[in-house]
Amino acid sequence: MTQPTPYAGRPQMPAPGAPTPELRIARFRRHARRLVWCAIVLIAVAGAVGYFLGNLPAPFEDWMLLAAAGLVVLLLVVLPFLSWAGHTFTVTTRRVIERSGIFGRHSRELSHVRGYSIQERRGLGQRLWGAGTLTLSNGVDVPMRLTDIPSVQLVHEVLADQVEVNQILAHRDSQAYPGPPPPLPS
Repeated sequence: MTQPTPYAGRPQMPAPGAPTPELRIARFRRHARRLVWCAIVLIAVAGAVGYFLGNLPAPFEDWMLLAAAGLVVLLLVVLPFLSWAGHTFTVTTRRVIERSGIFGRHSRELSHVRGYSIQERRGLGQRLWGAGTLTLSNGVDVPMRLTDIPSVQLVHEVLADQVEVNQILAHRDSQAYPGPPPPLPS
């Protein structure tokens, strides 16, 4: 049994009852605008070290300057970057996955088949950067907040489409499939 040809660029719908593979649609992190301050601190520390190295007053030595600069870079640049890089959101054809953590991993999932409501919130700063916050709530579990994500309107549309497609497929697969028609008598 073949399915009708879908629109160009869309994958074919699976036959009723056939297993569907889980495909990754999108993977993204929070907007990188919060790393602007980290970059400014890194540039300022590099400039200060370049200026003061070899020009320190008598009680201070160069190793003290380098140690202080290393500590500032670790606390104000490296740790915020690792925190940002360690928090990802993944949208697949079956679910939304939120993973966070640098050393220990924490993961949450929300299935498209169960359905959920999508609320979009965009503050003034988020609108300037094209970002926003989505809250996904299925009414049973704790709502999943996708905070400060880039291209929030596109992600909102993709999530709404995935909920609709998964509910259509679940409804279709729940119906009794009669099987192929019997052969015509000759």
